[in-house]
Amino acid sequence: MEPEYQEQPHKKGSRLFTILFVVVLLLVLFGAVTLFQRRTQYQALAKETETLAIPTVAVVHPTTESTQEDLVLPGTLQAYVESPIYARTNGYLKQWYHDIGSRVHQGELLVDIDTPEVDQQLSQARADLNTSQANANLSKITATRFQELIKTDGVSKQEVDNAVGDLEAKVATVKSSEANVRRLEELESFKHVYAPFSGVITRRNVDTGTLINAGNGGASQQLFFLAQTDPIRVYLSVQEQYAPSIHAGLGAFLELTQYPGQRFEGKVVRTAESIDLNTRTLLTEVDVPNHNGSLLPGGYAQVHLQVKVAGARLAVPVNALLFRSEGLRAVVVDSDHKAHLKPLTIGRDYGTTLEVLNGLEASDWMVLNPADSIEDGQEVRVKEITPTAATPPAATPSSPSAPPKPAPGAKKP
Repeated sequence: MEPEYQEQPHKKGSRLFTILFVVVLLLVLFGAVTLFQRRTQYQALAKETETLAIPTVAVVHPTTESTQEDLVLPGTLQAYVESPIYARTNGYLKQWYHDIGSRVHQGELLVDIDTPEVDQQLSQARADLNTSQANANLSKITATRFQELIKTDGVSKQEVDNAVGDLEAKVATVKSSEANVRRLEELESFKHVYAPFSGVITRRNVDTGTLINAGNGGASQQLFFLAQTDPIRVYLSVQEQYAPSIHAGLGAFLELTQYPGQRFEGKVVRTAESIDLNTRTLLTEVDVPNHNGSLLPGGYAQVHLQVKVAGARLAVPVNALLFRSEGLRAVVVDSDHKAHLKPLTIGRDYGTTLEVLNGLEASDWMVLNPADSIEDGQEVRVKEITPTAATPPAATPSSPSAPPKPAPGAKKP
């Protein structure tokens, strides 16, 4: 019986060792699996971090504009003649006859001014003239008598000379009085203010009873503001590259948002014949008939100059441009997914798009909304978007041409 008791503890020890070995093996396997999972996660995280480090950009092609179209520029309407109306005599405003918006003809009465001081001065001057004329008449009679008496030696030669000299002095006094009367008559005539030209009253600054001072010594003395609006002027700033095509007699027409579908025909009447050094533009004037008064001074218009602008030109959205200290730049992606900053030469500004004269090709892929931190040669990921979503239409652009080949690595939205 003793050997059986010794065999039982041995079996128990072997079973315990087996259990411990299995547990240790399971722990090792669990640890190995855990390390493998963590390593896989670390590798995936590193790969994702590396992927996210490369920015993804949206790209579009520049839009090809029409190869032939009118030159369209913004302009501001101005009256052909504008003039403030002042009084040239002192007094009180007695009555005004036209208010703002009134269309008046040349020579039409605008206001009457009550001028009691000038009236009294004129009366006094006329009385002085009468006195001078009476004295001159008396001197003339005396001089005539003395000239007859000297023939009979009734008076001396000195008395005759004195009488003739007194007559000449009295005649000069009469002329002076006459000039003073004419001056005051002219001054009194200014109490009636007339329109110097035909036009419309755009401003009235006085009312009945207002004290009027002669001259234009202050803004408060301006009675009216008169504008001639037929024809109406439009001043344009034409870019230097189009200046040789602008000349007097060139056809033009206006388009206004308040008159959709209407064209107001006119023509170029003159240019400054000089390029402005600050803006590098040519100041041009276009005159447009305005018989019915539809065009109002101060309004905004799109002016179409009938200059055919030929040649291949591109239009790009303003949100595809990058403003750097060295100048305007566009970010272009090449076939190796590298970004490059290209300098541009800009033509006309359409508001939402700009005309590019030099620096881009129609096949280039431009980055929309480029980050300020983007650098030349930086690797990027490309996502193509449709031109309609990227570029608002220009003035009259043609349909964008199909790219010769898709962008490298590009994917359709």
